[in-house]
Amino acid sequence: MDKINVQRLKKTLAYLESKQRELKRNHENDTRTIESMIKFLKKDMLEQFKLSHYDIYIKNEIHNTETFIQSVQSIIDSNSH
Repeated sequence: MDKINVQRLKKTLAYLESKQRELKRNHENDTRTIESMIKFLKKDMLEQFKLSHYDIYIKNEIHNTETFIQSVQSIIDSNSH
């Protein structure tokens, strides 16, 4: 993955993490909009950055946002050198 895509992926991951934190804070309120946004963002990240090229199991992890975030962070770490 080239440097520009790694930087873009870092920014996108930071945004996903902020939405995940927002979802956790608003657990008693109506969170369908945030959940939909997170779901869309994860699918978009998979396609846009072709993450399955770097982690063959990441598609299975898309349902668990915390695990997905950890996997994306691993991809960033291994491509930041």
